[in-house]
Amino acid sequence: MTAGTTSDLELSDAEFRMFAELLRRSCGLHFGPESRFVLEKRLLRRVRELGLSSFAAYHYLLRSQGSDDELGHLIDEVTTNETYFFRERRQLDALLSEILPEAMLGRRARGGGPVTIWSAGCSSGEEPYSVAMLALEAGLLPGADFRLYASDISRRMLRKAREGIYREASFRETEPHLRDRYFQEKDGRYLLSEPVKRLVDFIHLNLVDRAKMVLLGGMDVILCRNVIIYFDTETKQQVIETFHEKLRPGGHLLLGHAESLINLSTAFDLRSLRADLVYQRPLPGRSRPDPWQTARSGARREAP
Repeated sequence: MTAGTTSDLELSDAEFRMFAELLRRSCGLHFGPESRFVLEKRLLRRVRELGLSSFAAYHYLLRSQGSDDELGHLIDEVTTNETYFFRERRQLDALLSEILPEAMLGRRARGGGPVTIWSAGCSSGEEPYSVAMLALEAGLLPGADFRLYASDISRRMLRKAREGIYREASFRETEPHLRDRYFQEKDGRYLLSEPVKRLVDFIHLNLVDRAKMVLLGGMDVILCRNVIIYFDTETKQQVIETFHEKLRPGGHLLLGHAESLINLSTAFDLRSLRADLVYQRPLPGRSRPDPWQTARSGARREAP
C-alpha cells in the first residue's frame, strides 16, 4: 500500500472517541474536540508508516496482545515536548537557594543521605540537567548532597535526554557562561559534558501506572512542570495523589506557573518562598491553614 491510498482518510466521531479514550486510559493524555484535528493528523502519519488501510485497523492493532511497542510509538507521535534549559528560572532559583538547603538540614537530622529530586515528565532532559548544573554552581556534591532522577513516558525523548545533544532553541534562557562551561559546540549542536550527564538517572515511567511507581523510593522534591495540563481532571487527581505518596513529609512539589492544585487536592500546603510559590507535603502533627483559604490566596498570588 502506498501513502497516497490513505490521503482521503478522515477520523470519524466514533474513531475519535475510541482513540481519545485509549490514550486517556493508557497514559492520561486528554484530547478534547478542540484537539481532534491534531490527533487525526498524527494518527494518519502512523497509519501511513504502517501501511494500514484505516484508523479502525490501527486501533485494533493497538488493542492487540503485545502492542506495547506500538503504543509507545503512538505516544511519541501525540505528546508535546516543548522545553528548554532553565525554564521558569525563578522557581529553579527558589529550589537551589531555599528548598534544597532546608531539605539537606532535614536529611542530616534524620541520619543523613542525599536529597532526592525527581523530574517527572522530563522530556528531552533540559529540566533535570538544569537542576544538575545549578547544583554544581552552588557547590553541592553529587551523591552526598543530592541525587537526581528523571522520568518520561516517551522512550524517544529519553534517548535524546541520555544523548545530551541540543540545538540553539534549547538555550533561549541560558546564560552564556553556563553554556560555555557545560557544553561543547560541534556543527551547530551542543554536547552536554559527560560529568553532568552522569548526574541524572533516567527512567521510563508512565505517571498513571501506579504499579510501576515502586521503582522509585521516597522523594524530597518532585518537579512536574507543564505536564498535568495535558491530563483530564481525574488523571490529574490520580497523579497528584501519587506524588503525595512519594514525597516524604515536608517534601516539596513544584508545578508549572500555569498549573495549580485548586480543585484537585487539599493534601498540600501552598508555601510562599522569597522568589516563588510551591506546594509542600505537611509534616506530621503540624496544624494546617484552611485549604480553601490557601487555594484562594494562591490564586490571587498567581494571577498576572
